Amino acid sequence: MGIIGTIIFGLVVGIVAKLMMPGKDPGGIIITIILGIVGSVVGRWLGQALGFYGADDAAGFLMSLVGAVLLLALYRMMVKRPA
Repeated sequence: MGIIGTIIFGLVVGIVAKLMMPGKDPGGIIITIILGIVGSVVGRWLGQALGFYGADDAAGFLMSLVGAVLLLALYRMMVKRPA
């Protein structure tokens, strides 16, 4: 899939994660892409730990989304917007 495909996939996962968790976020589109990409990595790791994926399998959309939502929740807790 390559790096461009990974970035596009991460963008889609990040956008869906933000739609699932409405509200004001302290980040923009770059944070969305990063959360999506890292969420995919976290989802893959979590899926492998739970036995859903093998060592060479890529994470599916659902596990990538779970990882991105977890990261977005952690990000929101760590970085607060000023009132």
